[in-house]
Amino acid sequence: MIERFEPLLEAARAVTGEFPLSPDGLSAGGVGAAILTAGGNVYTGICIDVSCGIGFCAEHAAIAEMLKHRETQIVAVVAVCEEGVLPPCGRCREFMMQIDRRNADAEVMVAEDTVVKLGSLLPFYWNG
Repeated sequence: MIERFEPLLEAARAVTGEFPLSPDGLSAGGVGAAILTAGGNVYTGICIDVSCGIGFCAEHAAIAEMLKHRETQIVAVVAVCEEGVLPPCGRCREFMMQIDRRNADAEVMVAEDTVVKLGSLLPFYWNG
């Protein structure tokens, strides 16, 4: 594991823990994410898994928290579930990039022992 990500992993794991939202099998909290910003702050979020595609990823929730504090630049990000580290989905990658183009340099933990730059996950970025 990469040591500099330990505080982010700890923060993401602290908010992770699936719980039911309704008797229909909808849930939240199965994935937790943590973001370190250029301002040195850590923001967390959890996923919301509901039907019809209207839920959202833990990274989106963490970004919303970050934006509430008027920050846009991500230095590092990680998402976790009960099984371990998850790489961000394509929607999350795109979202981070559109929030602030400097986020192309953000470090993204994609596995327990692997960190890459967000820009390398979007090598032929379509929007600039």
